[in-house]
Amino acid sequence: MSLADELLADLEEAGDEGEDGLYPGDEGESDGEAGEGQVEEGLEDIPEEMEVDYSGAESVSSIAKLRNSKQFSEIMDKIAIYVEKQRKNSEVSGPVEADPEYKLIVAANNLTVEIENELNIIHKFVRDKYSKRFPELESLVPNSLDYVRTVKELGNNLDKCKNNENLQQILTNATIMVVSVTASTTQGTMLGEDELKRLEEACDMALELNQSKHRIYEYVESRMSFIAPNLSVIVGASTAAKIMGIAGGLTNLSKMPACNLMLLGTQKRTLSGFSSTAVLPHTGYIYHCDVVQTLPPDLRRKAARLVSAKCTLASRVDSFHESADGKVGYDLKEEMEKKFDKWQEPPPVKTVKPLPAPLDGQRKKRGGRRYRKMKERLGLTEIRKHANRMTFAEIEDDAYQEDLGFSLGQLGKSGSGRVRQAQVNEATKARISKSLQRKLQKQNMTYGGRSSVRDNSSGTSSSVAFTPLQGLEIVNPHAAEKKVAEANQKYFSNMAEFLKVKKEGEGK
Repeated sequence: MSLADELLADLEEAGDEGEDGLYPGDEGESDGEAGEGQVEEGLEDIPEEMEVDYSGAESVSSIAKLRNSKQFSEIMDKIAIYVEKQRKNSEVSGPVEADPEYKLIVAANNLTVEIENELNIIHKFVRDKYSKRFPELESLVPNSLDYVRTVKELGNNLDKCKNNENLQQILTNATIMVVSVTASTTQGTMLGEDELKRLEEACDMALELNQSKHRIYEYVESRMSFIAPNLSVIVGASTAAKIMGIAGGLTNLSKMPACNLMLLGTQKRTLSGFSSTAVLPHTGYIYHCDVVQTLPPDLRRKAARLVSAKCTLASRVDSFHESADGKVGYDLKEEMEKKFDKWQEPPPVKTVKPLPAPLDGQRKKRGGRRYRKMKERLGLTEIRKHANRMTFAEIEDDAYQEDLGFSLGQLGKSGSGRVRQAQVNEATKARISKSLQRKLQKQNMTYGGRSSVRDNSSGTSSSVAFTPLQGLEIVNPHAAEKKVAEANQKYFSNMAEFLKVKKEGEGK
């Protein structure tokens, strides 16, 4: 098949999609009425759609024309023919879109969407007709197919709810009990024979369309294994056929990015009588597939993005007819399932861990004369030791007005209990640099005699003294101070000791 033929086929498919549900082969006024009704459905707002009422319709065939259409019968006949044939994967060559059975699969997939719409229309018709007999049944059985089966089983006789084996296969025991209690108190009226006959006809049509839909699904699932084996492994054959049909073929699907593939099937046809406000935005066939729907609601959007990315990879593998056994698809699906399990794992329990033991080993201690000298120089002085001592049961005065509570301890107090003066440790004594020593020596040096200014002595002191015997006498004024210093050093110095201790026996 040449490139021009492929382009022409794509244009024809786009033209068929633009007809909005017109069935080829339907002639007369039914064609126009069906087309106009479906176009109006897409353009009407929700309040206008709520006004549509099928209770005035005479028969279900006047509003549901799909089962009797030529398109429906042709597709079902072709499916019956192809089901009997055995297809091998080796028969696929070239682009998949050129295969005649692939075209049938796309058409059958589009037909399932039409069948869904038709089933909803029939359900509304049955509901409007049967509300005359049992109006409360609509709220008790929300599922459309279950509602249709229940109406067919009950009919005019509502007493069939009790001990009905057929009804137990349709509804649960709890629902049957509620329906039987409500049926005993309902105020509905009996239906006529004509109305009951039209209801049975509508129910039979709905069940027949549902069987046809399941037959199409079985055929599509059986044939997707040779068209797109890896894609059908990930999302299932039905979803794979739907996204391939909307994308326009497997080749176009393989060229599509993952962000666009996730949106395929977003715009759904709004049915008359049903609101579209509950439809989730940006959710297509990928979001509604079984792989995503099995996860919790808060993870579904994240999972849909992951699944669409893997579907893009699988479609590119299928477009080149590689991995016909679906090995790539199984690997991608296993990778997705591992991520899903990882997302759903509970968070780890937070435990209070104690602080680890410090890793600091025993440090190397320095020794030697220099280190001992340094420790002695940085040790506590006698003044600091006296300042740190406190007298028991005595209120101490603050040393400074600004620093309340800071006292000098026993420093400078007379009642310290010590006889000798505090010893001055030469090791901790403040050291004076040589330059400062030279400056102090220069300041203490006297040039040209003594002066009361340079010497810290009284200004009236003199070396000349007046005596009554000799008159004038030259004396040393510091001699008395020197005697006092010698006496203090002899008796009260740090190194002073008793020169002689008298024993008890010597005095007697």
